[in-house]
Amino acid sequence: MKNSYSIVGLGKLGASMAAAIASRGFNVIGVDVNRASVDLINAGRAPVQETDLDKTIRDNRPRIRATTDMREAILGSEITFVIVPTPSEPNGSFSLRYVAQAFREIGQVLAEKQGYHIIALTSTVLPGATRWGLLPLLEAESGKVCGQDFGLCYSPEFIALGSVIHDFLHPDFTLVGEFDTRSGDVLENSYAKIMPDQPDCRRMTLENAELTKIAINAYVTMKITFANTLANLCERIPGGNVDVVTQAMGRDRRIGGKYLTGALGYGGPCFPRDNVALSFLARALGTRAELAETTDAVNRSVAERVVENLRKEFREDSTVAVLGLAYKPHSHILEESQGVMLAHAVAKAGARVIAYDPLAHAMTAEMTRNSSMNGWSMRESLQQCLDEADVVLITTPDPMFMTLDAANFARIKPAVTVVDFWRILQGHLEDQPGIRYVPIGRSVADDQQQARLAELWEHADGGPNFHDPAIGACAD
Repeated sequence: MKNSYSIVGLGKLGASMAAAIASRGFNVIGVDVNRASVDLINAGRAPVQETDLDKTIRDNRPRIRATTDMREAILGSEITFVIVPTPSEPNGSFSLRYVAQAFREIGQVLAEKQGYHIIALTSTVLPGATRWGLLPLLEAESGKVCGQDFGLCYSPEFIALGSVIHDFLHPDFTLVGEFDTRSGDVLENSYAKIMPDQPDCRRMTLENAELTKIAINAYVTMKITFANTLANLCERIPGGNVDVVTQAMGRDRRIGGKYLTGALGYGGPCFPRDNVALSFLARALGTRAELAETTDAVNRSVAERVVENLRKEFREDSTVAVLGLAYKPHSHILEESQGVMLAHAVAKAGARVIAYDPLAHAMTAEMTRNSSMNGWSMRESLQQCLDEADVVLITTPDPMFMTLDAANFARIKPAVTVVDFWRILQGHLEDQPGIRYVPIGRSVADDQQQARLAELWEHADGGPNFHDPAIGACAD
């Protein structure tokens, strides 16, 4: 018999998981406190914006339904995924208030349910939360015993917003933190049926799985930050090209090329908070996660550093266009967006800032209407932005921006500077009349960089000639 599933929480991840599981032929019941989301799914429509979500729900409508009634969802399924928000607390930890409420309600239904049921927590939590923070709620509310009457796993997904459905169905591996072997067996077998590529399943204790989730995100952000450091260095080396460097690095199997593109910092609802959470956990356990602390600090300084480096590209009366305000392409999410931070920083530096984003337009327009003191505003179209700008900052590698060419920058103004953080227009805008093209992560002033290196190594039999004003002496 095929398993039937329930999904508690119908946000971007939950709704996408429900649609993905239904697309594999399984019945899914979604449950959410938001009546509007429930009604949309029952009408065959996506409750949130996510790639292919609307079509996948529509195509699999007979197998998907939604409700606000936890009892209906639990009694009508065998396995329940809980994927509700775990917002960050001021100290950096993850709050359990929404998960705890869901677990209490699930436990109350388990009290009357006959047969074995699996609960799989998918939301990001810190080590110890599942076993000592949440399991007692299930047992107290149900009057039943975990491992005997029901199963419990911690099983986060490794997905990216904008490709949630694809990433869920085609993961590199699945991660199952198990209360006991029976719980893990059920969930591993379910993943094997749902995911067509039969990914490797890594099974471990609840606590190891909880740590693995935030450790992977912290490691990825470290790679991003390291690549950005290399981009900064390549701008200062004659012939420097960060893509040449990182692509060679990526050929080393110990490193790999994913997330190794020097550009702007990382953003979004997940990456920025995981280093902070890992740092909190380390302090709480009597140690330090200094690498995570540094990664977070460097990432938060990117916008101000970029503006300082680009001050020579614009005057206080310049109009600077920021292309890309969502934290990544194919998304409208503004949370921790480097584009938004950059727009604020440029406006603070005195320039007039205009902006455009293909998906985040409505949200950002509302934000700027309510925050006119930020000194920047939205434009209705990409071309309108370009027509007004003295300086253009391309902050995301959005497909729309990749189609730009010199003709888009034809205007009455004599010249425009295009700062391309992702180098998506290199080969198209170099040496074009009226365009100064500045690819971040590449040297654009080789003569200056050659002079700097020559001075560094001149008469340096014992080492480079470097005077560090911070220590008042030559540093070897």
